[in-house]
Amino acid sequence: MAATRVLLLLSGRPESVSFAQSVCGLLGGSGLGPWPTHCGLKRGQLVLSDKPFPGASARLPLQRPPFCPFAALDQQPRAPGVELPPNGRGVDLGVAVILQSSDQTVLLTRRTSTLKVSPNLWVPPGGHVEPDEELLDGGLRELWEESGLQLPQGQFSWVPLGLWESAYPPKLSWGLPKYHHIVLYLLVISQESQQQLQARIQPNAGEVSAFMWLGPDIAAAVAATEDGTETLKHLPQDLPSSVPAVELAENGGARPLALPTSTLLRTTPATADRRERVSSGTKFALTLWLQHLGSVTPLPRGSGAHLDPGPAREEQSMDLPPHLPTPGIWKAKCL
Repeated sequence: MAATRVLLLLSGRPESVSFAQSVCGLLGGSGLGPWPTHCGLKRGQLVLSDKPFPGASARLPLQRPPFCPFAALDQQPRAPGVELPPNGRGVDLGVAVILQSSDQTVLLTRRTSTLKVSPNLWVPPGGHVEPDEELLDGGLRELWEESGLQLPQGQFSWVPLGLWESAYPPKLSWGLPKYHHIVLYLLVISQESQQQLQARIQPNAGEVSAFMWLGPDIAAAVAATEDGTETLKHLPQDLPSSVPAVELAENGGARPLALPTSTLLRTTPATADRRERVSSGTKFALTLWLQHLGSVTPLPRGSGAHLDPGPAREEQSMDLPPHLPTPGIWKAKCL
């Protein structure tokens, strides 16, 4: 039997979470969140609790989209004959890296159009955490596998930003969920500039079709197009019509791409759609990044709970794992 990847402490007792249960619902109950959650960042496992516990290493915001299918399934009975994955299947653990250059831009990649799960989405590098793998090591491995970037030892720091409950398909109107992840977003701050990092980037064409570097201004506009809200937050009137990106060519080369800014401001449609957009979890991560920079003021939501960054705000220095795998095509994706 597979090891439990996401473990909850409820009333002080450890409990695994079944595939169909909402982690946010179990820890936060009703409301929109985010919920301040005490986290134990263990090897190959994430321990979460709404109360402090021995071994907790961070207090992070936990969030889900307003249209989370697991929240909806908690509130409505399923039709006869409609089945989710078996109860023995739990919630998977993912990690994604918000890579920040020394000149304060972050890397996003566009998933290829041929992928079966979440094609054409703009996301940070990330994926599954392997059993017995340290969470930072997993994030750096995914960064290497997808972008070819290996950060020099001693030339970066890192801090956990937050947690996102991810489902695919993302809405019940798209179909019953087949994947359920808790994604840990890690901010990795490089001492290298965007130009230095871009000179070494070698995207994996099996997963990545384009990449770009976002500065705080554009990132704030993208984060403001929050999925599930009836109206958008105030957007600057002087946004550029396009954002520079790099697209991979069929011959293995690369070419400049003027990506329409409107593409990055799209929200999740009601029905299944392969149109290019930024994932809802990525928008949440960009908001947390901007809060880390001090560029925006955290906005209260739901219960209005104060989000105490706790130990997570203390940036840490970590050497790279001694052996990283050769970049290769990855299995599945959590967004």
